[in-house]
Amino acid sequence: MPRITGNGTTEGLEAIVEANRGKPGDLLTILEQAQQQDPRKYLSESTLRYISTQLQVPLSRVYSVATFYSFFSLKPQGSHVIVVCRGTACHTRGSLALLNEALARLGIREFREEEENAVTSPDSFATVRTVACFGQCALAPVIMIDGKVMSRMTVGKLVAILEKLRKGGGV
Repeated sequence: MPRITGNGTTEGLEAIVEANRGKPGDLLTILEQAQQQDPRKYLSESTLRYISTQLQVPLSRVYSVATFYSFFSLKPQGSHVIVVCRGTACHTRGSLALLNEALARLGIREFREEEENAVTSPDSFATVRTVACFGQCALAPVIMIDGKVMSRMTVGKLVAILEKLRKGGGV
């Protein structure tokens, strides 16, 4: 599978574009594969411009799709991604404490949830994101770490997971 180099170049994107050109949903698929291939799991400006040029669609359309779906990121992501549900059920059952603990343990001092939904730790170890709802209210509070959804999360469980990840383990 082609890959995008870490220096922001679009090397390898041509194969992704050609494999999906003309198929239903080609732009969405190309953006998804491009982000997955990037070592920092994001869509750089050069990547968006390249896709726009190759598909002959306005850059504004490519940007609109990339910013509409919360799955896409226009900023480099950390090695791990922690997603904290901030829905009503999760909030009343302690998701704010989980969010604050994750931020503190990762050395993230500035995060204004009302202004943004993601922030990356200074060492790029992890990106912390919030979502409005996972749709698993009966299992609140719910978080997702590296794509694995975890229910009835506690601060103690979260701390143990973060320590395990720091030591190179998985979730």
